[in-house]
Amino acid sequence: MKNLLLIATGIVFSIAVYAQQTKTYAEKLGWPKGARVIILHVDDAGMSHESNEGVEKAIGEGIATSTSVMMPCPWVPDFKHYMDQHPGIDAGLHLTLTSEWKNYRWGPLAGKATVPGLIDKEGAFWPGVVAVYFHATADEIDKEIRAQLDRALTMGFIPTHLDSHMGTLFAKPAFLEKYINLGIEKKIPVMLPGGEDLFYREEAKNATIAQLKKDGKYTEGMTIPEPAELAKARELGDVVWKGGLPVLDDLDNSSYDWVMPDIDKATDKELQKWYTDHYIENFDRFSPGLTMVLMHCTQPSPQFKNICNEGQKRKGDLLAMTDPRLKAYLKQKGFILTTWKEVMERRVKVGKE
Repeated sequence: MKNLLLIATGIVFSIAVYAQQTKTYAEKLGWPKGARVIILHVDDAGMSHESNEGVEKAIGEGIATSTSVMMPCPWVPDFKHYMDQHPGIDAGLHLTLTSEWKNYRWGPLAGKATVPGLIDKEGAFWPGVVAVYFHATADEIDKEIRAQLDRALTMGFIPTHLDSHMGTLFAKPAFLEKYINLGIEKKIPVMLPGGEDLFYREEAKNATIAQLKKDGKYTEGMTIPEPAELAKARELGDVVWKGGLPVLDDLDNSSYDWVMPDIDKATDKELQKWYTDHYIENFDRFSPGLTMVLMHCTQPSPQFKNICNEGQKRKGDLLAMTDPRLKAYLKQKGFILTTWKEVMERRVKVGKE
């Protein structure tokens, strides 16, 4: 009997430990079990006047809840003036280490002499993440992201969180370490999906299958390995949480890869319906937990085509965020919308529990 009691106690204890391990970060932050909590986040504030207008409309007139600012870009002062007039806006830093457009470029705030590995032959940031990976050092990354934070604070802009333009800070463990350390040091939340990442896992699996099919190597029912970075993400999530910051359960950047047929010929009504339909289909697949949804809402002017050819794509994001149909869907399905500010307030309240 004693042995049976010990076995039973062990089973109960194991179940309790497993339950703690599988608790979502949303639950740890005080939301109900099973809740699907989302941050509807607009990247690229400050990049252009059109980007600023898109952010302002997506949050002011739509359902977007958060944004982040590209501090090296020329339209940052314009957006800071908007923030001064709307002090409740949830705005973080879109830490920027690349300058991807051919004719519209920006460079580091730390200066060429301080971060030479971040600069290309035009004196701007490298256009892509791979070049940063091979040319920049972790110390240069640290100096630049601190310079961007310093400029924000100098302007009186206290960011609600930090995230990464084009994911550059996730390209190398040494870069990621600098990013996480800065957040913990300054007590500013960092965008990091450190939970079960169920949505990301499914997306990665689908991408792998698509590539295998393209290469003619896919067999129905074959085992698809999980991305190796998932295990590391959970470890980092634990580090960030123990550092006193909130952690995401998942991250979604799907809309950037959507390809609407004949998008350049689409009317606003057609754009809105197509993008809203795709967001609804996307959200239906979300698992419980705290998920950050990334998008690029822009109100493109005729001149925006001189920056890039993504005006219609970005306008599609904006039209979806301002579509009453999407708002009604989220309410009907019980999604909870939140901000980085609220997430951090909840993390502080939880403390060391």
